Amino acid sequence: MSEEKQIRAEAAAFRRLLSHLDSRKDVQNIDLMNLAGFCRNCLSKWYATAAADVDLNLSIDEAKELVYKMPYADWKQHYQTPMNHSSLKE
Repeated sequence: MSEEKQIRAEAAAFRRLLSHLDSRKDVQNIDLMNLAGFCRNCLSKWYATAAADVDLNLSIDEAKELVYKMPYADWKQHYQTPMNHSSLKE
């Protein structure tokens, strides 16, 4: 596979992951962290870091808006449920 095709495939897989997460707003970030070791906020940070690696200026907040498909504060208000301390891993 050429590097260009690999990059295109990776980008498509990333977009599909974001779309899947967007369709599963019922899944809380803490659940993702407990099960997979990462969450939407992690993806946002990785996105901003990757952008910086290729000389693109993308803040964490801008990356969060791309990952959440809305401002993070709006997502939290509409979809984040109150913290359930039993869901925290010890």
